[in-house]
Amino acid sequence: MLPNIVRSSLNKLGNKQKTVQSLLNIRFVSDSVSFETKPFRLHRLETGPSTHVSITKEDAVKLYTQMHTIRRIETSAGNLYKEKIIRGFCHLYSGQEAIAVGIKAALRPHDMVITAYRAHGWTFMMGVDHLGVLAELTGRQSGCARGKGGSMHMYAKNFYGGNGIVGAQVPLGVGLAFAQKYQGTDGVCVALYGDGAANQGQIFEVYNMAKLWNLPTIFVCENNQYGMGTSIDRAAANTSFYTRGDYIPGISVDGMDVLAVREATQYAIDHITQGKGPMLLETATYRYSGHSMSDPGTSYRTRDEIQEVRQTRDPITSFREKIVNANLVTAEELKKIEGEIRASVDDATKKAKNDKEIGIDELPADVYANNVEDKIRNKLPWNPLQHKRIGPAVNLN
Repeated sequence: MLPNIVRSSLNKLGNKQKTVQSLLNIRFVSDSVSFETKPFRLHRLETGPSTHVSITKEDAVKLYTQMHTIRRIETSAGNLYKEKIIRGFCHLYSGQEAIAVGIKAALRPHDMVITAYRAHGWTFMMGVDHLGVLAELTGRQSGCARGKGGSMHMYAKNFYGGNGIVGAQVPLGVGLAFAQKYQGTDGVCVALYGDGAANQGQIFEVYNMAKLWNLPTIFVCENNQYGMGTSIDRAAANTSFYTRGDYIPGISVDGMDVLAVREATQYAIDHITQGKGPMLLETATYRYSGHSMSDPGTSYRTRDEIQEVRQTRDPITSFREKIVNANLVTAEELKKIEGEIRASVDDATKKAKNDKEIGIDELPADVYANNVEDKIRNKLPWNPLQHKRIGPAVNLN
């Protein structure tokens, strides 16, 4: 059925074949469309998130822009590491973008997030711009932690890192959730960890605490199939990570589908704000790079395996095809967005390369939000350092 305006145009134009044909080839862009996600697998739940999800053009463009930006930042970070401009650890998020973007799409301004060391994408999603991320990686003063945190220690409002100790961020996340409940807010804390950290005893301890006290925690296991160089089948007796909470309800989610992640997160928030306690999400995903930049990532898996995932399950290209084929947005619009992202990240990369490092006098700065003593201890106690405040403590209530 053609829209009335097109039908009227055709009647007026008569039988001019070329003009008629051009009108018939017009692709009308919708304002909103619906898709079906893969079924969710449930643990201790009678019903789960809907597999019928809708999205507007505005939201589709936003989600695509965010995922593509993270991918571009990580590509730049990888190149900077190869140039030896980024030193130390550098864990890339390429392939896992749909998780951060999908979760953030469902969060409210007062909700909190804490993650592990694969934190660049999350840092961007929580409000730090391209330069703030890239300059932190290069150790320069425009970084979100003035270059003192590096790859694993980035922070923003309601974002508590970036943590380098495997699994240690999960108890901290439960503590943040405890604070939310103690303060009487309806906020939740998303505590993310990988399949490699899922066997940590401290995680099972805080599962118990969170359920015992019904703390508003969304545990998210980002299952990218490998803990460092060990596949999940070789490391875990139970690879259904969404069931690991035992008495905590769990959902297995396609972590390569940004809409499925958004839907599951919204379901978890609704569950928690109804007073039903914590929720565990397992997001099945894949990382394209090695565990870190020092890991080539091909000694424990084949290049063919990586290529197959890129070609068949990539979160960005699959979402792109989905929204273009549904006439929600045109390929030309997305190409323009991609060009703008490329230019913006390239500009931030140049600045991150040429930016200044902080002075030695600033190394002991911002150790405390409220330093009750004038000096702080140095390597030698009789040679203390002068503490100073440079930036605001963004998460100090």
